[in-house]
Order: sequence, then C-alpha cells, then structure tokens
Amino acid sequence: MSSDADTSLPAPRIQLTPQQWRAKLSPEEYQVLREAGTERAFTGEYTDTETEGVYACRACGAELFRSGEKFHSHCGWPSFFDPAKSEAVILRADNSLGMPRVEVLCANCHSHLGHVFEGEGYPTPTDKRYCINSISLRLQPAEGSAS
Repeated sequence: MSSDADTSLPAPRIQLTPQQWRAKLSPEEYQVLREAGTERAFTGEYTDTETEGVYACRACGAELFRSGEKFHSHCGWPSFFDPAKSEAVILRADNSLGMPRVEVLCANCHSHLGHVFEGEGYPTPTDKRYCINSISLRLQPAEGSAS
C-alpha cells in the first residue's frame, strides 16, 4: 500500500521513518500496523476480551475504541460498532484484494488497524463492524476492571 502517495489524507500528527517504526514495534506489529498486514483469525489477544477500558493504537497510544462499543461478531477479530471519537480513525478505500473494502487507519499516525464493513445485519446502533487486528491495539483497562 502506498499511504505516502495518497495525498487526499491529512498528514499524520506522528511521522516516523520506517527505521524508527521498526525500532519502536515488534516485527509482527510492524507488519500489521505499517505494512497493512492481517493477523490470523482467532489468534489475537483481544478477540474475546470483555474487560472494560479504552483500546489505544499500539503504535502511538491514541485512543481509538472503547469497550462499550465492542461486540461479539464471531469473525475472529475484535469488532467495534463505532470509534471512541469520530475523528480517531480515518477511512480509506482499499482494493488490494480485488474487491472493494474500507481500510481503517489511526488518524494520529496512519497505522493500519483493520477494515470496516457495513450492512451485515449485526444488532448494533450503527450496523457497522470495525474489524480490528488485536495487534494494532493496546487495552488500557478501566480502574477497578478485571483484566
């Protein structure tokens, strides 16, 4: 993916070189967050987590999602029906697999988080499923919440 060539996106607030990102992230984190990879289904640490708290970007720490918007979609990845703040994520067209999808990026650092799907019939207020890689997130449990 050539996120640098997409001039329609606002510039990320955090801009690091690939070498700086590699020093900050594990190879697995780098592959998903910076190269738009995907972790295997049902392997992520937050797939079935019900801990109350905030899900932040693993690359930059920006708040992205809250546990109150998380739901069980049984798709193999953590699913949310809405970002914590509408400006927390950027959506971008993704035709990389020969089918139209919508990629979800962290608005703060433009790291790849996953994809959003609409109209699947889940009983959520938005009828959207933000399908997010666990490795793109870091859960910050609410005070007094069992983790």
